[in-house]
Amino acid sequence: MLVRTIILSALMLTCALAFHDNTFAVFELKEELQIRYMNLWELLQQLEYVDARQREIVYAEIEHIRSEIQRIIDLLLEHDRGQHP
Repeated sequence: MLVRTIILSALMLTCALAFHDNTFAVFELKEELQIRYMNLWELLQQLEYVDARQREIVYAEIEHIRSEIQRIIDLLLEHDRGQHP
């Protein structure tokens, strides 16, 4: 029983030290990034069937999504640099 307790304690300590401080924040940013990529994919699909008037709106939305993707990537890099100076 004592051996199991020591092994379990060592495993829990290893797991606690291995994870980053901002693990949930990074997870949320990655999830947000995936959503933005799906939105971008849908907008690119819309270009196949929209008319010229709507095309300008889709272009503007694509540009907005691109800026959001870049912002999320910058935040992810900032988190990583904070964890690995």
